Amino acid sequence: MNKAQLVDLVAKTHGMESKAAAERAVNAVIEGIKAGLKKDGKVQLVGFGSFSVRKRAARMGRNPQTGERIKIKASKTVGFTPGQALKNAIK
Repeated sequence: MNKAQLVDLVAKTHGMESKAAAERAVNAVIEGIKAGLKKDGKVQLVGFGSFSVRKRAARMGRNPQTGERIKIKASKTVGFTPGQALKNAIK
């Protein structure tokens, strides 16, 4: 499912008057998750799961084209841990 399909689903299941309203709702949720991660480093949605900022250490890697060893800088990424209700829903 992509974002457009999600917007269609939200519009249909919640009887929204337009897809534009559904898209604003989806965008608001996404922006809220981004803001929460930036501020607190974690967003927990009970029954769905938790998003958290994770740190990756610097490491050595290889250029796949040349095989040359390269240094990969430390970075931050977002991790997701599903909640029990989500796990049960996909069984």
